[in-house]
Amino acid sequence: MASVARLRFPRRVARLPLLSRSIQTTADTTQLQDSPHETNPFSVKIHEDSFQTFNCEKPELDVKVTKHELLEMYRQMQTMRRMEMAADALYKAKLIRGFCHLAIGQEAVSVGLEHGITKNDKVITSYRCHPLAVLRGGTIEGVIGELLGRQIGMSHGKGGSMHIFTPSFFGGNGIVGAQVPLGAGIAFAQKYNEEPNCTFTMYGDGAANQGQVFEAFNMAKLWDLPCIFVCENNKYGMGTSAERSSSNTQYFTRGDKIPGLQVNGMDIIAVKQSVEYARKWAVEDKRGPLLLEFVTYRYGGHSMSDPGTTYRTREEVQRMRSTQDPIRGLQKYIEEWGLASEQELKQIDKEAKSTVDAAVEVAKASPIPDPKDLWTDIYYAGTEPSFMRGREREEVHHY
Repeated sequence: MASVARLRFPRRVARLPLLSRSIQTTADTTQLQDSPHETNPFSVKIHEDSFQTFNCEKPELDVKVTKHELLEMYRQMQTMRRMEMAADALYKAKLIRGFCHLAIGQEAVSVGLEHGITKNDKVITSYRCHPLAVLRGGTIEGVIGELLGRQIGMSHGKGGSMHIFTPSFFGGNGIVGAQVPLGAGIAFAQKYNEEPNCTFTMYGDGAANQGQVFEAFNMAKLWDLPCIFVCENNKYGMGTSAERSSSNTQYFTRGDKIPGLQVNGMDIIAVKQSVEYARKWAVEDKRGPLLLEFVTYRYGGHSMSDPGTTYRTREEVQRMRSTQDPIRGLQKYIEEWGLASEQELKQIDKEAKSTVDAAVEVAKASPIPDPKDLWTDIYYAGTEPSFMRGREREEVHHY
């Protein structure tokens, strides 16, 4: 009998669909198709390499936009970046403590997502959550106040950077990948209650290899849940590049039976179009889950404790800032299409800074949580017991 050591098994290599081109990540490749209008929608064409597909068709490249929406998206992106820059400064001044993950460079994803969904759709994400918290019904004062640990914070100063919620935004979750099955659960509730909405379940490329992510994929497809799984691929999970951590870096192909769409996450028009496509897929067409991958980039480190330059060069970061910045890309559209002048956009920038500066002062003036607040927000409203035992048997707190 031949020894086991001599046995040879044929090597099988999994083959993915061949992709003809790589994804386009330049922020300003959408082209004007007709004359822009002050009030009416006008046509633009998204670059054909802004999307790559896996077992599904591409979204339409010809889309309608309006001057008002483009200017509003510009204002929101500038404001979100200013808010994150303020958080950066407050952390360096040691007014914010603990963990703090910023989304500077990824503004097209959060703002584009918000413009492609409805107020009744649900969103859940991981720890890079500050812009989504504001866009989903929160306030800048509420986010900054939460980071500072003040009563004005959206979780009354008790949640911190990673635990901020609104009725349509389920956080901010600190455990890597753990929000993905929660998102599938929210989508299950929507289907069970026959709601005409879906859930956008967001995670990073660093969480894409977690086991619970694939478990959620399986359940979502098994039950055809209205769940859009969204991978924000900013190229680095903590301090490790995607190429070093993932054998398959085409994250949009990793849903097995779930179709996928890779998107230029630096062009906000492409982001919005893909989100509208995904929502129609899950809600109107009832085709079950879909996997979106936004190829984007973060300018800072993984968190404020990470300089972000030990695993990538300063030249790489500077190149991305100068050539592929999502805000500069939208600014170029607005100026070249004659929707607003450079001076008008500078005024929007100035107003965004003033708005954030004022919010920071309001948040700093808010008191820290009262000790009695330790005993609140523990139970869902209406389900609280009449009393709770404290640190010692004799210490009892009544509602």
